[in-house]
Amino acid sequence: MPSPTVTRVRAAYARIEAVDRPEVWIDLRPQAEVEQEAEALDARAAAGEHLPLAGKLLAVKGNIDVEGLPTTAGCPSYAYKPPADAPAVARLRAAGAIVLGTTNLDQFATGLVGTRSPYGAVRNAHDPARVSGGSSAGSAVAVALGIVDVALGTDTAGSGRVPAAFNGIVGLKPTRGLVPTDGVVPACASLDCVTVFARTLPEAEQALSYMASPSARELPPLPQRTPGPWRIAVPDRAQLGELDPGWAEAYEAAAAQLASAGAELRNVDLTPFTAAAAMLYEGAFVAERYTAVGSFIDKSIDAGADDLDPTVAGIITRARDIPAHRLYADQERLAALRTKALASLGDADALLLPTTPGHPTIADVAADPLGANARLGRFTNSTNLFDLAAVAVPAGEVDGLPFGVMLIGPAFTDEPLAQIARLLTPPAHLAVVGAHLSGQPLNPQLLAFGAQLERKTKTAPVYRLHALRTTPPKPGLVHVGEGGAAIETEVWQLPAEGLGRLLAALPRPMALGRVELADGTSVPGFLCEPGALDGASDITAYGGWRGYLESGPDAG
Repeated sequence: MPSPTVTRVRAAYARIEAVDRPEVWIDLRPQAEVEQEAEALDARAAAGEHLPLAGKLLAVKGNIDVEGLPTTAGCPSYAYKPPADAPAVARLRAAGAIVLGTTNLDQFATGLVGTRSPYGAVRNAHDPARVSGGSSAGSAVAVALGIVDVALGTDTAGSGRVPAAFNGIVGLKPTRGLVPTDGVVPACASLDCVTVFARTLPEAEQALSYMASPSARELPPLPQRTPGPWRIAVPDRAQLGELDPGWAEAYEAAAAQLASAGAELRNVDLTPFTAAAAMLYEGAFVAERYTAVGSFIDKSIDAGADDLDPTVAGIITRARDIPAHRLYADQERLAALRTKALASLGDADALLLPTTPGHPTIADVAADPLGANARLGRFTNSTNLFDLAAVAVPAGEVDGLPFGVMLIGPAFTDEPLAQIARLLTPPAHLAVVGAHLSGQPLNPQLLAFGAQLERKTKTAPVYRLHALRTTPPKPGLVHVGEGGAAIETEVWQLPAEGLGRLLAALPRPMALGRVELADGTSVPGFLCEPGALDGASDITAYGGWRGYLESGPDAG
């Protein structure tokens, strides 16, 4: 019988084959190799090693080093074999995550569209005629298609947020420097951030917590927050500029949702933000991209290389001749714009914006590569220039496609931004099979987080249930695939913030994972670390925890 993580790996590779999106990946690890790592990981967990991300599958953007795979940055002739994982990757692996492979991107992380790659244009997860968003295109789509649980991207101009919005997932862009950028091929080294994608905010926050280095930058003294409701800055509709049909209404609905949750909305002047956004590519800051890979591109062009994306090569080579005095002038202008922007925000906790002004098709981008890309960065480009943190979350749909918003705040306000973002996240679902069931000892914990029972059902017949030696008594649910059975389950609905708090307080040996239900759907739920099963009794035959308590000779 395969171990739980091996079963998860096999499901992921089956999903890769089923969705038939080869452009998502640059290098995919052989399935047998990943299964071998998964089996070893489960053995370590069974021996008692603390692996909080055990069973989580990870995809890594192709400009971030993964030991054993080439780092290409989306350019085959640039590829090199890294001697070690980038720290962000290494930390997730140390916590138990397993890398499936490296993902496609706008070459040299230059773009917000996901089409600038010799490995192919990455199609949107919901509408293959539309762009997936870049440059972290493959990572976002791998998450959105349910292949991996979390994925790493990078964000210089919005690449950790635009793909999240277009694919209906969460994108966390932390404070610059909070996650090390060692082992990352730079786009603009002074602005780059390593980011994380996930389907839910708690999953993204959990991954980020293992990647972050709190001491990476000296924490500045943050102003004391005046007590009161969350203060959210929103611009007038006219300052948003031209948006796709229905997007202004969707944005205003998100703002209204925050207001209905008790937030105080206040007006902000968006002008300094959009003025700075235009400077990222139109000003001298783009010269830093030439510093990163310009000499390689020049040599490749001279050698007649055929794997350079012409749009990317043009952007970077044109930056070669920008005079130094322009950079100093732009730095002075940027400092003035940042002062105006922060003054306009005042004591607001966050700025709420649509993540992008619209969602182009692949044909739209092909017809106007520079114009379409520039439009997508209208709201995202200024974030790193101003040294701000951001989180992008889904906020409904427009014409059947995902619509997303982002919350932006000062450096080191990552946690408050996530708390506010939870107010925008639709209620989460949680599958419980044991001590959190109705009437059981831990059920009040769910109720305290605002949970409501949605339905009673059963799992898919792929689990075994074990009675653990814990206080209070509780069972451990383990995915086994073949040889499993359907287990009595309750699905509870609770606010996303409640799920996050529940996850933060979750004691070992319990872990949050995806639980497959009898109707073919899956929702987050409590699973058990394999190491906790030593001495535990297999109680699967009772059909569930209640059946065991009522009939089990050793129950209680």
